[in-house]
Amino acid sequence: MYRWNPQRPSPMPSHRYRDVYSRVPVPLSERDWPGNRLTQAPLWVPVDLRDGNQALAEPMDPERKRRFFRLMVEMGYKEIEVGYPSASQTDYDFVRLIAETGLAPQDVTIVVFTPARRDLIERTVQSVAGMPNPVVIHMYAATAPVWREVVLGRDRDELTAMIVAGGADILRLTGDREDVRFEFSPEVFNLTEPDYVLDLCSAMTTLWEASPDRPVILNLPATVEVATPNVYADQIEYVHQNLDRRDSVILSVHPHNDRGTGIACAELALLAGAQRVEGCIFGNGERTGNVDIATLALNLHAQGIDPMIDFSDIDRVRREVEHCTRMPVHERHPYVGDLVHTAFSGTHQDAIRKGFAEHRARAAATGVPADELEWRVPYLPIDPADLGRTYEAVIRVNSQSGKGGIAHLLSSEYGIELPRRLQIDFARHVQRHTDRTGAEVTAKELWQLLREVYLDSPAVTGEVLEHTSCTTDSGEVLTFVEYATPDGRGWIGGRGIAEALARVG
Repeated sequence: MYRWNPQRPSPMPSHRYRDVYSRVPVPLSERDWPGNRLTQAPLWVPVDLRDGNQALAEPMDPERKRRFFRLMVEMGYKEIEVGYPSASQTDYDFVRLIAETGLAPQDVTIVVFTPARRDLIERTVQSVAGMPNPVVIHMYAATAPVWREVVLGRDRDELTAMIVAGGADILRLTGDREDVRFEFSPEVFNLTEPDYVLDLCSAMTTLWEASPDRPVILNLPATVEVATPNVYADQIEYVHQNLDRRDSVILSVHPHNDRGTGIACAELALLAGAQRVEGCIFGNGERTGNVDIATLALNLHAQGIDPMIDFSDIDRVRREVEHCTRMPVHERHPYVGDLVHTAFSGTHQDAIRKGFAEHRARAAATGVPADELEWRVPYLPIDPADLGRTYEAVIRVNSQSGKGGIAHLLSSEYGIELPRRLQIDFARHVQRHTDRTGAEVTAKELWQLLREVYLDSPAVTGEVLEHTSCTTDSGEVLTFVEYATPDGRGWIGGRGIAEALARVG
């Protein structure tokens, strides 16, 4: 039998780790989520100012926090976690700034974060005193066995008592405020026993008297990603199917990205019943980051679903996020990276160029504006113009490129359309140039090379086979002549027909 996989055992100590099924029960045996479809955006809750901020080497100063908050408001976020006011004076002061200055529009809900500890809860509640906006007080406690045993030193009953006491403190301090709602996160939900999660969630919704008019948020974090996304979806659906007071609960998720599958975890969780997603714009956060709610939103956009958030000037969003976090966004980051709409490969370039041409022709034929027409350009999942980008950098030329990319740059930058056989001939010259330099070629450099090869080259002796003329955007008329000699065929050019023909003796 053919040995198609010659890989051998590695020296990696993989035996030290257990799979998720041996660490936590996953009781769901029949599932609905694989047959479900996403049809609308969830409630997005950016946690950049809290979870994202605590992961920065240099946490945001007040000016950066204010700037980031304003950006999120302008983009359309309606529920924003703004800080951990009991953890630092900076966070406390920022919450007070929102409370006292009217920084947040009335329709924006302010979320503050606290552990289940009385003194910290009191400090958190003090921070939102007089807040003119709706408020969510978000209480958390780590609930997974290792965290209970190693970090907290409590068994299940003791931890439950601590969590319920914290919830009671919040209710006692804020229960008379109709504009305050409650959120509970069993931290490390994805490694917590499902029956214990349901017991805790039931205790909190009962304590806080969850109702359809005043729903409680139950947030189920994949605090450390430990399994394939389908496992997280099963866990979410199990809770969704078995929760008490389900119609009085907003089911929320907060995936991290330790395995690089945070996006998939969030999307499958939405299929499984989640209604709300916490994450960071472009995915900042502890270790490998929180789920990227920008990518999630634009994935919906690419499926024809309104993300309910405005990314129509994504480069401005990126600049603001980079300024506030002092961290760069990667060139290949989905939707926003400098290179995500760029093709260097010749076959990709040719397909994109033809796709653009077909799009323009279809728009003209149907009378539908190009920016309203169904998008189906190969290799570009969405129209870069939706994000405020031009088509200038979609096709770039290096040693991997072909005639299609070269022709596109000359056409888009200088307005000249080369005949197909001339494209093939010029591509060979460009290939030699890029092989020699090892560098990318700009449109300006292509234009200079074209002139050197065809317009500034010595005259030839041969038979004229055909000639073609084109006019550049600047009005210059160029003529290219294909000729034959005993050694083969070639091309030469001139400024106008007369000059070009005269150069073939």
